[in-house]
Amino acid sequence: MIARYELIKGDVEARTLDEVTQRLLIIDHTVAFIPANKDRTLALEVRNPALITFFVTTFERLSRLAIPMYPKAARQPTLNGITSRQHAIASLLIEGHTDTAIAERLGMNVRTTRVHIAKLAETLGSESRAQLGYLIGQSGILEQPDRER
Repeated sequence: MIARYELIKGDVEARTLDEVTQRLLIIDHTVAFIPANKDRTLALEVRNPALITFFVTTFERLSRLAIPMYPKAARQPTLNGITSRQHAIASLLIEGHTDTAIAERLGMNVRTTRVHIAKLAETLGSESRAQLGYLIGQSGILEQPDRER
């Protein structure tokens, strides 16, 4: 994924979020395109000014939460050895989501998700999935304030 950003030229910035959102294309603050079906083969054209304002505001808020990837990647901070990605995964694990659901929500493949879960388990000293949930709850990592991004 990062290789794609190495091809970008000009005055642009690319950022990433822990969780992926639906695609949104806004042109000149006058028209937006959003997915019109589940497999994203159709788009809905939106020209309503109130909806455009809502989409722009939502995009700007999400952009502030996102981690820069291009032109300079931000080093992701860790808190007690837990990366922001592992923090997001821990939150979804204790909600009872499967590896597949976590991968989908975070825009990752399942194998990558499982690698992050394994690293999280190693960091917390867990030997089983049940113990991992318990240790996440006991560690307090989900109760700590969000890190600066």
